[in-house]
Parts: sequence; structure tokens; C-alpha cells
Amino acid sequence: MPSNNWTKHIQKYLFLLKDDFFGLPYLSNSPQVMLDSLIKLPITNHKSLQQSVSSNNYFCKGIIRYREIEDGFWLLETDITIKENIIAKAIYDENQLRDYYILSFSVFKYKYPFKNLSDSIILSTCWTFYKPGTEVTTYFYKGTTGKFFNVAFNKEWANKNLSSNKFPQKEVIKNFLDTKKGFFTWLDIAPKAHGLAKIMSKNLETESEGKFNTVDLKKHSIKLIAEFFNNSFEDNRILDNVSLSNLDYYNVAKAEKMILHNLHLPFLGIESVASEVNTSPTKLKSNFKTVFGFSMLQYHKEKNMLLAMQLIQNPDIQIQNIATATGYESASKFTATFKERFGKLPSAFRNN
Repeated sequence: MPSNNWTKHIQKYLFLLKDDFFGLPYLSNSPQVMLDSLIKLPITNHKSLQQSVSSNNYFCKGIIRYREIEDGFWLLETDITIKENIIAKAIYDENQLRDYYILSFSVFKYKYPFKNLSDSIILSTCWTFYKPGTEVTTYFYKGTTGKFFNVAFNKEWANKNLSSNKFPQKEVIKNFLDTKKGFFTWLDIAPKAHGLAKIMSKNLETESEGKFNTVDLKKHSIKLIAEFFNNSFEDNRILDNVSLSNLDYYNVAKAEKMILHNLHLPFLGIESVASEVNTSPTKLKSNFKTVFGFSMLQYHKEKNMLLAMQLIQNPDIQIQNIATATGYESASKFTATFKERFGKLPSAFRNN
């Protein structure tokens, strides 16, 4: 879509309601193109000296702090509160270069509703990596709050900076950074990233207008990239480097939304999810594992266990209720699964 049609596109699709989610499209050719497209929105406020774009509207509230650290290398931190269900979608201007890779580290809190119980706040951490030209679709539920760190770099910058000894798998990384489309997600695979993110966030929020410590931000941003790549080889997805179509990525995003929306139930089944997504079970099964590194059943189980682990830490919620809330028919089956995943019984985990 040419950028000169952006205004018309926004008038048609900005916060358009579809399937209970309000649309939020944005251009993703490069950080500069993305920022320019956001600044043009009628709902945003741009402060050029502070290098920030903010918005507070009926659907969401947030601020993006951006820094062009050097040519071909950007850092963007986004704080966001979701007021209504939103579907964000990266689209591209076909007349401009698409040459930026995006590595995103995000930490979200969202309300998980319990029957006959008050809502609990659940923490979700993940990494995503997508290549130029990939139309990424992300669903956000009402009540979610969180922070993104998006590190964006082009191939020329990567060739100069990702070949040091900080990246033991540098040859594999180089092969991974080709021109094919690609979108991959990992769960909380790099514990040190949380500390790095706090340092970076503090720097961004305390910098004075027009005076930015880009040297320090570059150092910590590269450390964040290294933390990701040094912990992302547990499966073969980077080695396999599979590229799907944008429609396939969209269908996988819809499938994940269905899984997360139904964590309180037993797994829906591949056939049921594929039917709702309108694709074949075999294709969806393969594509989902390419993106997430888990089968749909494994992903449901892993998310359930991560949810249970956090709920266990709330002494006001009985273990029987946690078992029910995470889709288990009996407390004994839930307890056995929990011990298999974390090495402790739920009661022992809570006591410790």
C-alpha cells in the first residue's frame, strides 16, 4: 500500500470492529516509516524533542519512546494499556524499501477472569522476531498493560555488528537473516533480559530533552540481542529458517488467540481450531510449530502451567479452583502435570 494512501486507509480501517477486536494498522517498512505513519494518526501526540509519540483514546493509552542509535539501528520502547480488545497489524508501503528486522522483548500483565472469583493479574513474557515484509498480527485483550522493547536493525548493520564473539552462532545467525519472510515467537527464554530491560527503560525515561545517551543504549541493546540469540537455539527453528506466507502467519495468530481465550477449558483440538481458522489441520499444525516451537496441544499445556504457577502464588485461591480454572477435570491430574513441569507439587511450590 503506497504511503500516500495511508490517510484513506486509516479512515477506513483504524479501530474498525471485526470479530470483537478493533483494528490498529501501522506501516512497518522501517522504524522511521512506522513513526511517520503513527504521527499522522488523528489520535496521537508527537513530541520531537523528547522523541516520543503518545496517545490516550477510547481504545488504548500508550507512549512510544524512540531512538535512532545509529544508521540502520533503532530502539523503540512502548508502554501501553489496552482499554478495548485490539488487533494490531503490520502492513507495508509497496513503494518503499522493506529492510528492517524487528526483535521484540515484551512483558505484559493481563486480567484472567475466574468464575465466582475475583480477577487475577497474570504476567506473560515473550520474544518475537520478524523479518522484512512479514505482516505480523497481534491480538491484545482489554485490561492488558505492558511494555515492549523493539530493537530494529537492517541487514547492513547486522553484518557489521552481529559477527563478534558475543554471538557464538554468528554463522547460523547470518544465514537466518536472509530476505525471506519470517515470524517466530519464544516464551521467557532469557532471564537476564529483564534486568537489561529495566536499565534501558530507566535511561529512556530519565533522559532530558534532546540529550540522549545513545552509547549506553547501544551497549545494552546489543546485550539484549545477544541474550536472545544465545538462548534461542533449544529447537531447530532458526536452523531450519522456514518461511511461510503472510496468510499463514495470520492464521497462526488466530489459532493462538483461540487457545489463549480458552485456557480454562481442555484443549479444543486441532480439528476444531483449524475449522475456525478455515485451514487444514495438517497445515495449521505444521505452521503453528514453525512459529511457536510447540504443537498447539503443547502450547496450550505450557501456557496453562505458566498460568497455574502464577496463580499458586496467590494464597487466596484454592488449588482445586486453580485446577478447574486451567481446564483440568480433577485436582489430582492437575497436580501430577504441575509436578512434571516444575518438579514440585503445587502445595510445595506455594509453601516455598
